[in-house]
Amino acid sequence: MRRALADSTFLRVYVMLAATLVLALGVAMSGMTLIDKIRIEHYRETLAEAPMNLMATMIDRLPRSERRQWMEERSEALDISMSIVSLSSLSPSYFTRLRLQRGGVLVDRDSPHDWRFWRLMPGGGAVLQVALSGLSERQLRGLTQLSGEWLASLPAKDRQSSLDGLSSGDLAVSISQSPPTMLDERHLSRLAGGEVMMQLLPEHWSVVLFMQVSPPGEAPFWLTVGPMASYEALPPALLASMLVLLMGALAIVIYLIVRGIEARMARLEMAATRLASGRLDTRVKVESGDFLGRVGMAFNGMASQVQSLLRAQQDMIRAVSHELRTPVARIRFAVQMVEDMSEDALVRRQLQGVDSDIDELDDLIDEILTYARLDSETIHGVDATPEPVELRDTCERVIDALMPLHGNLDVQLAAGPEVEIHADLRYLQRAIQNLVANACRHARSRVKVSLYDESRLVRVDVEDDGEGVPPEARQDIFKPFARLDDSRTRRSGGYGLGLSIVQKVMAWHGGSVTVDESPTLQGARFTLIIPRRF
Repeated sequence: MRRALADSTFLRVYVMLAATLVLALGVAMSGMTLIDKIRIEHYRETLAEAPMNLMATMIDRLPRSERRQWMEERSEALDISMSIVSLSSLSPSYFTRLRLQRGGVLVDRDSPHDWRFWRLMPGGGAVLQVALSGLSERQLRGLTQLSGEWLASLPAKDRQSSLDGLSSGDLAVSISQSPPTMLDERHLSRLAGGEVMMQLLPEHWSVVLFMQVSPPGEAPFWLTVGPMASYEALPPALLASMLVLLMGALAIVIYLIVRGIEARMARLEMAATRLASGRLDTRVKVESGDFLGRVGMAFNGMASQVQSLLRAQQDMIRAVSHELRTPVARIRFAVQMVEDMSEDALVRRQLQGVDSDIDELDDLIDEILTYARLDSETIHGVDATPEPVELRDTCERVIDALMPLHGNLDVQLAAGPEVEIHADLRYLQRAIQNLVANACRHARSRVKVSLYDESRLVRVDVEDDGEGVPPEARQDIFKPFARLDDSRTRRSGGYGLGLSIVQKVMAWHGGSVTVDESPTLQGARFTLIIPRRF
């Protein structure tokens, strides 16, 4: 896995993005938990606003001498603890003080069932403190009766406005001149008897309370407190499912984006590989003007510049090689004239040496022109012209042509069936001829050529019993004009271009040439690998 991450930019980027998504999932879950906690606190505070406002208003209307007794009586009736404390005794922070001054209610939980509420008294300076252990039916009925008593004591014209200031978002308090429609006659008669009716609304998981208020000398009205809806938190499983689906969708989108980038990078890598293998006509398709598009344009510019420089170099080499033929021909003609005019044996022997040097120079020019022509066709993007080639016949023709020049050697073609392949006959024969000639120059007594017909490729092995090629020099011998000074020495002849031409021919055919040690003859073994796609 570590190796895969090191080798693949796509996997590395995707793993980092996936880790970021997991981190984001954890942060989102923590955020949702925090938000849910804040919502709970807000729900409790708004639910407590109406009863705290009611008690603070009623206490404020009482004379100071009667407040203590009233609070004790109501505390006993409602099963709560009610007191008035100074604001300074609470040691509030700046935000707590500001919240109290704006009419808010503070809620604190001493234990899972013990609660404490604070509300600033009208006029400021003192705080109403209420403590209770859980919320019971007795407390709900008592608070409803307290609300009815308070409304009955108010003038009729002030009741609605006072009630509007009492209600809160989570606890509605309303009055009506007609009885509640959801109660039957039996319940209405109980209301008329002064009882507080409580009704559960299962569909909303809420409670609503009703009370009939009969002020002296006035028509009765009906007080409705609620519905008091219970807090409904989002189920953790639902939150987790939503977050997982969100992260999954983001992961798929990121995968597609990164995969597209990876595909474009892979095309760029393939183009660079083709360019490095000599296909200088390779260009990258530029799809956009973004960063990768600009990289593609830069690559195309580089490839064009390299192709242009190599084209100029090959044109110069070809021109120089052609121009050399004229003075070489003149030198040959002059040597022949001098040889015809001289009868001196020493002069004739020297002239024969010069003539041999001219032949070598002609051969060298032919090699350079062949190498330049292969380079030129590669640079210009000229593909090989495949045609059916009988490989065994080709090898036999090469051996028959070289045997008269190396009569002291045993050059054999290993027995086997005919092998047919599609290739450029001219260049493929030249590659085989260069390898066999190279083996003949370095062999002591034997050269062996073998053909292997495989499913997707054809292999040609050329082995000799010479001194072989040292492992450290097996890559260098395919470079132009490279020659070894130890095992395969200058005395064996050659110009250092033969193996380079072989490599060019194989690359042009989409194949390769390698060298290692011959397992049978103990010398060098050169192997041509030709794919069957031609």
